[in-house]
Amino acid sequence: MNHVSSRLAALSPSETLAMSQKSNELKAQGIDVINLSVGEPDFATPDHIKAAAKKAIDDNFSHYSPVPGYPALQKAIAEKLQKENSLTYPPDQIICSNGAKQSVCNVLLSIIDKGDEVIIPAPYWVSYPEMVKLAEGTVVSVYAGIEQDFKITARQLENAITPKTKALILCSPSNPTGSVYTKEELKSLADVLAKYPDVIILSDEIYEHINYVGRHESIAQFDNVRERVVVINGVSKGYAMTGWRIGWIAGPKWITSACSKLQGQYTSGPSSVSQKAAEAAYTGDQSCVEEMRKAFEGRRNLIVGLLNTVPGIKVNNPMGAFYIFPDCKSYLGKSFKGKKINSAADLAMYLLEEGHVACVGGDAFGAPSCIRISYGVSDEQIEKAIVRIKDALAKLA
Repeated sequence: MNHVSSRLAALSPSETLAMSQKSNELKAQGIDVINLSVGEPDFATPDHIKAAAKKAIDDNFSHYSPVPGYPALQKAIAEKLQKENSLTYPPDQIICSNGAKQSVCNVLLSIIDKGDEVIIPAPYWVSYPEMVKLAEGTVVSVYAGIEQDFKITARQLENAITPKTKALILCSPSNPTGSVYTKEELKSLADVLAKYPDVIILSDEIYEHINYVGRHESIAQFDNVRERVVVINGVSKGYAMTGWRIGWIAGPKWITSACSKLQGQYTSGPSSVSQKAAEAAYTGDQSCVEEMRKAFEGRRNLIVGLLNTVPGIKVNNPMGAFYIFPDCKSYLGKSFKGKKINSAADLAMYLLEEGHVACVGGDAFGAPSCIRISYGVSDEQIEKAIVRIKDALAKLA
C-alpha cells in the first residue's frame, strides 16, 4: 500500500505555485494569460552581480562551502545590517541558506516542539502555517482586515498569547498585502512581547528594499526584545535574484547554532556560486536596488488607481513589496453561466478561465474574501490585466 507520512499528508500544496502552474498550462495551449500570481520581480539580475558569479566559476568556487556560508558573505551581511539597519551581529551569528524560505523553516524546526503555539498575523504568506505544521506546532492566526490596513494591533497580539506561545512570525513589508508596520507600531508590539520573555520573534524582512515609506524599520531595533529576534532576509526580492536561492538569518547564537546544525544534516551550505553573487549584491553598487524600487512604486501607483475604478472591490494603498490585496467580498455568491463563486479561490479560478489573468485566492493566505495580485510585471501588462479583471467581474450576476 502506497502511504505517505502523516507529516506530509497534513501539508497543503502551495496555492501560489499551483496557480502559476495552471497559468503556464493555459499559455501552453496558446492562450494569452497575464500572470499576476508569482511573487518575483520581472527584472533581470543586475550585470555586476552576474559578473561576480561568472568570475566565481572561473575562480573554481565549485566545492562545498561551510554549512553557514562563506565567511566573506557572512561578513558582507553583517556590514549591511550595521550600515543599513544599525543592527550589530557578529558574522558567526549569520547563517546562509537556500533562500529565505529555508531560513524560516530552519528556525521553526529548531525551536518548535509538538503543541507549541506560533502566532501568525493574517493575512499571511501561504507557507508559514505549513512550516509550523511540519514542526508539529499549533498555528494561532490573528486576523487584521483591510479596515486596519491588514496590520495587527498590540491588543490583538496580547490577547493571542498563552502559556504555550513559543513564537511570533512577523512579515513587514508584507506578503501578501504589501502593508508595512511603522516604527511606532513595531514598538507597541515589542512592548507587549517584552512581557513574555519565552516568545521568539521571527522577523521576515525579505521585502525590506521594496518600500515606499523611506527607511525600513525592524523590530530587532528595540532593546527590550532584541535578544529574542531572528531577522530573516535574503537577496531574492531586492536584487531580483529569486532563482539564485540565497537567504539568511541573523539572531541569537543559540538559535543560529541550532539552525547550522540542522542545515548541516539536510542540505549543507547553499550554492557556492550563488553565495559569491550575493556577496557582490551586498558589497557592490546599490543604485540598481533603488531603480527597481522606483519602478515598483510607479507600478503600485498605477495599479491602485486602476483598481479603484473597478466597482465592488476595496483596495488599500500598500506601502511596500509588490502585491495588492483587494477585498472582493461583494462578488462572493455571484454566478456566471450557472457556476457560483463561493470563495476567493473560486474567484481567482474564474478570473483565470474567463479573464485570462492569474492571481491567487485569499483563502490560502488566511483571508477568504481577498485575492492577491502581484504587480511584478510591466505597466502595459498591469493596464491590460485590470481591464480584463473589470470586464470579467462585470459578467458576474
